[in-house]
Amino acid sequence: MSTLVGSPLSVINLGIDAFADPIGAAGGGVTRVRWSPPAGGDIQVNRALASLVGNSVVEDANRQAFAAYSDAEPVLDGIGIAQEVIRGMGSRTLLHSGPPVAWEKMCGPMQGAVIGAAMLEGWAHDADGARALADRGEIRFAPCHHHGAVGPMAGVISPSMPVWIVRNARHGNLTYSNLNEGLGKVLRYGANSPEVLDRLRWMAAHLTPVLAAALQALGPIELKPLMARALHMGDEMHNRNTAASGLLMKQLVLGVLKAGIPAREAAEALEFVVGNDFFFLNVSMAACKSMLDAARGVPGSSMVTTMARNGVEFGIRVSGTGDTWFTAPAPMVEGLYFSGYTRADAARDIGDSAITETAGIGGFAMAAAPAIVQFVGGTPELALANTMEMMNITLGRNAAFTLPQLNFAGTPAGIDVRKVVDTGILPAINTGIAHREPGVGQVGAGLTRAPAECFNQAVVALVGLVQGVAAR
Repeated sequence: MSTLVGSPLSVINLGIDAFADPIGAAGGGVTRVRWSPPAGGDIQVNRALASLVGNSVVEDANRQAFAAYSDAEPVLDGIGIAQEVIRGMGSRTLLHSGPPVAWEKMCGPMQGAVIGAAMLEGWAHDADGARALADRGEIRFAPCHHHGAVGPMAGVISPSMPVWIVRNARHGNLTYSNLNEGLGKVLRYGANSPEVLDRLRWMAAHLTPVLAAALQALGPIELKPLMARALHMGDEMHNRNTAASGLLMKQLVLGVLKAGIPAREAAEALEFVVGNDFFFLNVSMAACKSMLDAARGVPGSSMVTTMARNGVEFGIRVSGTGDTWFTAPAPMVEGLYFSGYTRADAARDIGDSAITETAGIGGFAMAAAPAIVQFVGGTPELALANTMEMMNITLGRNAAFTLPQLNFAGTPAGIDVRKVVDTGILPAINTGIAHREPGVGQVGAGLTRAPAECFNQAVVALVGLVQGVAAR
């Protein structure tokens, strides 16, 4: 005791500064560790977490789920018409982004996209007629994720729309996404003017046949190697797809030449692709869903397989809890606004594009894309720190997606709900910001975090399922 009293005092203080302040004032050495109880001290959540950490059932299940995700081999197989290739999509069905949401609760951009899609399908002649159809319940709505699909922003996919078809060559599951319209006044931001609908009609009638013929001539395109190259070229595959779109364009040009498409038709289609740096985004999203769907439904697994937003709610799904959604209010996005717009103009976070972060790219791979920080706000150092922080809440790294900035280590991947709740570190997402009113379009871009409540709910729900697996 005398030795202790006579030695210089050095204290590690966890959490409350009130304990550390007097020691520091008295000249003692204090190392302050920022800590707070998981889930804000919620007893039910903490008991659930305690039973899952180190649980052999969960650990075994996570190894299985992560291996299925890692082994997945998404290939771009072709293009089809939504109603013909997406199972369970009826003739009066519209798919949308995020977890389920009723028409009357949809945000402005999503309602605008629904109205545009109804007119595109010929169900209504004008916006008032389309709105009346929805009001009367004559349109069936379902999340894209319930049908193996994903869509950016409002994410609306209508029966006659062309969709990319991505096949997991290892596991056989199929995923889909609509074609990217470009920037400006587009359906995914709720625009539904004649120019928007005319562009979509042109894409279906003229762009799609060229792309379909090119892909048929090329055969399946392996997507993981293409995405890996794009990461090395400065993309993060969510807000920046410049390199990936260029790499896909190279392949499509070859396919167009092999298919013998007439020069005028080929030039018109390829000009559209060249002018759209976001063209690969929808392909990337379908590829990420392909990989994550392979990990779905592993009993006991705490690995997140879906993160998605509908402009009202943010939702996650977890491998071990199947198709159940865990939801919380969708957050606002902190970022940079285009000239003339402010936070007051912004909608809440929206879109299925967070599937990229769920798969370990997007905000989880920001270190690969220092140029993106000028678009979403921040610095290259922040981008690197973001990626490093995500390693604390993931099951491993994706060896296929390596980052030069991390000495070619793989991106952090396999979000573990246990680690999110335990550390309090929330998954980082970089995304576009939509105007809260339909049709205005994108008003900025920035960074946000998934809400903690989704992960708290998932941990509690997982406990009973894990106990059931252990009892078998």
